[in-house]
Amino acid sequence: MKRMLDFYLTTMKIAVVTQLQYRVANYFYMIGMVAEPVIYLVVWSTVANAQGGSVGGYTPGAFAAYYIVWTLVRNMNIVFTPYGWEWRIRQGRLAAELLRPLHPLHNDIAYFAGWKVAVIILWLPLAAFLSLVFKPTFSPTPLGIAVFFFAIWGAYLIRTMALSLLGMLTFWTTRVSAIYELYFAIELLLSGRLVPMSLMPGWVQKLASFLPFQWTFGFPIESLVSQLTPTQLLAGLGMQFFWILSGTLLVNIVWRFGIRQFSSVGN
Repeated sequence: MKRMLDFYLTTMKIAVVTQLQYRVANYFYMIGMVAEPVIYLVVWSTVANAQGGSVGGYTPGAFAAYYIVWTLVRNMNIVFTPYGWEWRIRQGRLAAELLRPLHPLHNDIAYFAGWKVAVIILWLPLAAFLSLVFKPTFSPTPLGIAVFFFAIWGAYLIRTMALSLLGMLTFWTTRVSAIYELYFAIELLLSGRLVPMSLMPGWVQKLASFLPFQWTFGFPIESLVSQLTPTQLLAGLGMQFFWILSGTLLVNIVWRFGIRQFSSVGN
């Protein structure tokens, strides 16, 4: 356990130092990602004003809070993608990683977790700028802040497991892009990324409650900006824990069968 902890801490430190060296590139990457929530924010704020000041209980200030926190949650949700798995398997890069005494997923989790530390540091001035422009209104509770801290890391682990599962499909197929695009479209609609889930039709909310997507976007955001009850907050963390365990179990099963399909040649 101590060796595993040392591995995670060392890999995370390497990621922090490496990514801070590329802070300008990271900033441009983050700025590029801000365009999406800003468009959502402007559209929904306009609709709220046209409807007399609010839509489904969301005022322009509440939308601003939702989508500004969205920018942090979105960056926390960036993980090793199925395209990376496709490259790793198709190019035979996995062969070198199999020589290590650890599952490749450990390195993915540790490195991207370290990257998140750099992302949070770089996100703070960006959030301050967006707050000055859009003036968010929200009153987070101490419990909501504490739950938000754990929820964004829970979201990171859920999405890591989900996209790793998709990536491992390249043990059986050379291209995973079509399946990933379908996953992405479903996630967009059922996660709270496009619009707060409370504004979606009732049947969509019901469907989303059985799937992992809203626990990676909507729940972390609402734990901070909405007035969720302690029961709702703890239930949300419980659902995240459930999906992390389920994802870990499925990853291990798929890996066990998939690795038998892997072969590579080199010089």
